[in-house]
Amino acid sequence: MKTLIIVDDEPAVLNGLRNYVNWTEQGIELIGTADDGDTGLELIKELKPDIVLTDVQMPAMDGIRMAAEVREVLPFAKIVFISGHNDADYLRSALQIHAVDYLLKPIRRKELVSVLSKVTESLDAEDRERSRVKEMQVKLAQSLPLLRERFLLSVISDSIHPAHIREKLEFLDLPLLSASDYMVVVIMIDDVPQVLDSRSEQDKQLLSYTVLNIIQELIDKQMRGVTFEKQPGEYVGILLTPQLEDGATEEAEEVQSPEQELLLLAESIRGNLRQWLKLSVTIGVGEGVNSLSELPSSYKQARGAADQKWYLGKNRILTMDKLESGDYLQYRYEAEWGERVLSALRSGDWERTLNELEQIFARLEQNRRHGSRYAQNVSLHLILQSGQVMLELNGMTEEWEQKEMEAWKQVMRQETMRDLLHYTAEYLQEVCEYSLLKRSGKSSEVIERVRLLIGQRYAENLSASDIAEGVYLSPTYVRLLFKQETGETLFEYLTKVRIEQAKHMLRNPQNKLYEVCYAVGYTDPSHFSKLFKKITGSTPSAFRELHK
Repeated sequence: MKTLIIVDDEPAVLNGLRNYVNWTEQGIELIGTADDGDTGLELIKELKPDIVLTDVQMPAMDGIRMAAEVREVLPFAKIVFISGHNDADYLRSALQIHAVDYLLKPIRRKELVSVLSKVTESLDAEDRERSRVKEMQVKLAQSLPLLRERFLLSVISDSIHPAHIREKLEFLDLPLLSASDYMVVVIMIDDVPQVLDSRSEQDKQLLSYTVLNIIQELIDKQMRGVTFEKQPGEYVGILLTPQLEDGATEEAEEVQSPEQELLLLAESIRGNLRQWLKLSVTIGVGEGVNSLSELPSSYKQARGAADQKWYLGKNRILTMDKLESGDYLQYRYEAEWGERVLSALRSGDWERTLNELEQIFARLEQNRRHGSRYAQNVSLHLILQSGQVMLELNGMTEEWEQKEMEAWKQVMRQETMRDLLHYTAEYLQEVCEYSLLKRSGKSSEVIERVRLLIGQRYAENLSASDIAEGVYLSPTYVRLLFKQETGETLFEYLTKVRIEQAKHMLRNPQNKLYEVCYAVGYTDPSHFSKLFKKITGSTPSAFRELHK
């Protein structure tokens, strides 16, 4: 409901408007009246009405002067003038100060209702517009972080257009206005897949927020600049070198250089992320540039430095001048390298296999012009070749095919040459062990050791990893060998042993059913009963009745 104040020096008009108009029906609340301009102005300032209905001619302060002052304190209030037929000059002055309408005396009810209806509609429309603007301002404020991130991404990705750049920076509240030089630092979380894959989306966002917070706080403390997340696990800092004031050169010589300050900052970032979040990071540092338009060059250098962890290792601070220079040897993968690995795998000679593998990777490490993808392709080729050995030994089961497919994914996720070598070696070692046992005829010995272990430890919560550890082999290999040699899986054999032992114990009436369940390695009597019936055809209690 809109509010109204009436100001008129004629008692009859004031009384008539106050008592003979049903303002509530018009959606208006009459909150005050005054009989002169001075009193009316004070009342208006106090009550702040939406609508002011005022006479044009009044003693002392007339309606025009009062309206002008109202407009100063209440710019959104609607002013409607009441005028006599001989007040044409006054009325023209009134309309010049943006009065929305006027009424001529004597006031007719129908005309009054029509005018005020238009006024309230206008007020409603303005309220809606202000609400819309306010809502847009809130949304704009909420989207500012995203707008800043987009702008910063464009700054390091391509040359930004200099037009209106200062206005953009001021609008986005970015402290990138007064600097003589800029530098870029790239912070990359090591082992990103392992760090992020196990987290929920909420935890990932929380981690990102925390990392950004730590980096920005250290930048604010030690230098000046902004940081943002370019992609999951990669954070970019744009750092500023303060402009020297006239006459400050000598003092500046005693201060650490921007490069030294940046390296100290990078060390602080690395140390704090390790201390507070247990994160290992590799940090690449770009060279200084003189303008925002040159930042893509500094970012490219910083990212290039960080990417060198593929050869130099993780958890380092890398700068362009620390990277090795000169021509690298252009080793390309030769078919004979793979043939030597294949020969070693077929013979089951792990020492020779590992030696050949290390020689291949030593050559690849000097082939830096081809980058990480070339080494990954070589690793994939070796894994594919090892599948030929498994086929020859009849070991290419569905489980091994799944393992091979997973290996293709894992190879592409390795972040350093050493990581790739380690992963490839682990994979090929299982092939080598399988080949050795199959060709030496000792696979039957392994099966007997597995059976013996299960016979001794069936009451435990045994897993394939526990069994494999007990016979000093890998879980994948043990599962594969056992299935191939016996025709049944480890789990099937373990279940058979447990059920046979349960049948033996059930023949003794002193053993309670739940005691039998726990004694043979199960923790849920209901599950045990269902499994027992599935295998024997009867429940444990029915089996006992039959074998009293």
